[in-house]
Amino acid sequence: MSEPVQMLDEGALLDRVQAPDGREILDAATREVIGRAPVHTVADLDAAVDRASAAQPGWAALGHERRSELLLAAADAVEAHAEPLARLLSREQGKPLNGPNARFELGACAAWLRATAGTVLDPEVLVDDESGHAELVYKPVGVVGAIGPWNWPLMIGVWQIAPSLRMGNTVVVKPSEYTPLSVLAMVSVLNDVLPDGVLAAVSGDREVGARLAAHPGVGKVMFTGSTATGRKVIEASAGNLARLTLELGGNDAGIVLPDADPTVIAQDLFWGAFVNTGQTCAALKRLYVHDSIYEDVVAELAAVAEQTPMGPGLDEGNVLGPVQNPQQLAIVTRLVDDARARGARIVTGGGPAPELGELFYRATIVADVADGVPLVDEEQFGPVLPVIGYHDVEDAIGSANRLDVGLGASVWSGDRDRARAVADRLQAGTVWINSHGGLHPMAPFGGIKGSGYGLEFGVEGLKSVAVPQVIHG
Repeated sequence: MSEPVQMLDEGALLDRVQAPDGREILDAATREVIGRAPVHTVADLDAAVDRASAAQPGWAALGHERRSELLLAAADAVEAHAEPLARLLSREQGKPLNGPNARFELGACAAWLRATAGTVLDPEVLVDDESGHAELVYKPVGVVGAIGPWNWPLMIGVWQIAPSLRMGNTVVVKPSEYTPLSVLAMVSVLNDVLPDGVLAAVSGDREVGARLAAHPGVGKVMFTGSTATGRKVIEASAGNLARLTLELGGNDAGIVLPDADPTVIAQDLFWGAFVNTGQTCAALKRLYVHDSIYEDVVAELAAVAEQTPMGPGLDEGNVLGPVQNPQQLAIVTRLVDDARARGARIVTGGGPAPELGELFYRATIVADVADGVPLVDEEQFGPVLPVIGYHDVEDAIGSANRLDVGLGASVWSGDRDRARAVADRLQAGTVWINSHGGLHPMAPFGGIKGSGYGLEFGVEGLKSVAVPQVIHG
């Protein structure tokens, strides 16, 4: 049995993981210092991989049942610390406590740990007749290197950690330089119930991330982030032929068909785009609306945007927060300013909100734009949604498919069969009908084209962090 989990508040969690001489981490909303993140080196990473390699055979030998029990204990530990972790996450990442944000993210961490613990991957009988018997089984890869992003650092971290551990691998996590403290704190909580050496987090710069992708002791790399960085991960992993799961950038398109009711879909459209203040890979980032209802959809979206509270995340009334970092704010500002200069109509928002804080940008709806405008063609990754009109659904489908991304897409209609016919023609790893961005731990998730490859979640997610073996006889 695992030892009872020691209950820690936010300050105690910080004290566990921060370093007195480390790098200052600022509150995304107030720009005050939260704490100091350790700056680990390549040598620290090498030592972590060595420890993980040494621990892996014993972890695998525990068997699926015992590993699942420990994942369930890990879920309990996360739930026991959900509030202090959510508060630390809110300060570091910027997302508010409420809405589909920090508390939601901690709930998802526990839910995915439990779902992964309960997912069964049985041997598959391939041949069983007079010619012989053969079955397919899955074995651990060894050490998994998990390189995480700053937008959903804890939830995506669990997406990488949970299946890897479930299949008998050990894991070395490299969190984003923007959100290391919350990840280090969550790993510390998980390690209260896991055996020594099974899970480690190394907080360092890009050199450390590059070494993790290229490390000869790592058999699998899981990366979530930009397409440009994903290409570098591929290059770095070539030397050791590490297996890869890459969840890269998206510029998800939504198509609103003429029979949709703007008043019915407006809230779901808004949150499909503005979840986590628009800083989500599979958020709705360009919306194509039939010209017969175009102005109504634009007006309804603007009304929702204007009524949705934005501000510091620890204020219980807010559900939209800041852009997480100055570099991303500069991208958002550039794209909106460029669209304005090209004649786009800024329906609401369109600029910073300095009265809220340095990194706040108003929820923005942009109309009268077209394909080819950078705001449409590039991933804005912030609180902005361009709305593009169309007349012929064939043109909308062509527009949705024309970019070299394919993470998610959505179709909005009062006629499900009609929506399904359009959905079948969209080039994306996931297509939603009358919603956007919702995920389920048993439904595989992954991108196509420039949005990466490999699947996460469910049985397919377990297979992706294992090596297949066919046994004859």
